Amino acid sequence: MPRKSFSELINSPGMPVLVDFFADWCGPCKTMAPILQQVATQHEGKLRIIKIDVDKNPAVAQQFKVQSIPTLILFSQGQPVWRRPASPTRAPKGPVTAW
Repeated sequence: MPRKSFSELINSPGMPVLVDFFADWCGPCKTMAPILQQVATQHEGKLRIIKIDVDKNPAVAQQFKVQSIPTLILFSQGQPVWRRPASPTRAPKGPVTAW
């Protein structure tokens, strides 16, 4: 199956997409992984979560002005509607349930 472009991934019709910008060497990014898995489980079928490695996809990170990692950006119909540097101590509940 061909890989989808970032634009195709964030344009999921009717379903918001939470993008996790990360790097393999980033400790806080690794800490976020189980939290994001929990969010994915809680919102299965209502939210799509994708991970973007900033080292392998620097153009995408630059396009969305990601200056620190982990950074989470929530997209609705292809548009960013919420963004935050991720906190490994809490899940991004508010914006996810709002959309």
